[in-house]
Amino acid sequence: MKINVIGGEMSTREIDEYIDYGRKKYVGRQICGLDITIDGEFVDLKFYFKDADFQHAYRSADYLVNTMEKLNDAKQKEFADKQRHGVKESV
Repeated sequence: MKINVIGGEMSTREIDEYIDYGRKKYVGRQICGLDITIDGEFVDLKFYFKDADFQHAYRSADYLVNTMEKLNDAKQKEFADKQRHGVKESV
């Protein structure tokens, strides 16, 4: 795992506590990196994951939208009537 501490220094114990925090917060996701930015008494954490976030996309008339609300009523009905296919998970 790649750890970057920006804006100061931090003990290994403290870094390990932030990693544990991330593992508890993001159960089921593999953390591959962490940026810890020290800003006075505060820290900002940015976790990087091995798995990419997947956002569902809907295809409509050769363009993609990420939410059904962007489509007109006829297209929304068309999607509601479509046959769904399962997603295969890779191991």
